[in-house]
Amino acid sequence: MLHYHEFESPLGRILFASDGQSICMLDFAGCEQRTEMLLARRYGDVQFRRGSDPLNLKPLLRDYFNGRLHALDHVPVNTGGTAFQQQVWKALRTIPAGETRSYGQLAVQVRRPKASRAVGHANSLNPVAIIVPCHRVIGASSALTGYAGGLERKRWLLQHEGALSANLDLPADPARIPATA
Repeated sequence: MLHYHEFESPLGRILFASDGQSICMLDFAGCEQRTEMLLARRYGDVQFRRGSDPLNLKPLLRDYFNGRLHALDHVPVNTGGTAFQQQVWKALRTIPAGETRSYGQLAVQVRRPKASRAVGHANSLNPVAIIVPCHRVIGASSALTGYAGGLERKRWLLQHEGALSANLDLPADPARIPATA
């Protein structure tokens, strides 16, 4: 049994689910088909029940959208996925708000330097948007690429976090992107 919740954000309605101890899904309204597919893979015929917010995520989301960018840093998540996906998603949580990484940099971080496409695929299957910040991953050329919630939401999130200049698809400060080790 998963507890289902909704939250109105500047990016539209956000849907999230918890198992009572961790967040196992967070996505945008309109992405329900993708979310249902990911949850069905993981839980089979899962049952949702509207209920309380045992992790008090709504106030933390409100804080994040009001500018307290680290409000979600310690929210417990239970993402499921393959060992590689879990490794990528764990690495995503180390990217601080206001910074970005390329897919290649993330591949190096998870010790799979030739696996930038696999990293991109893992990002596309991330079940916990924003908290597991796949929006902080950009193309090697600093271009905004792929985001299940849509590129406009990705752009908004990166601008909100101070990682993207207002009018360009380039990081606000190139020095904020660490060089690949």
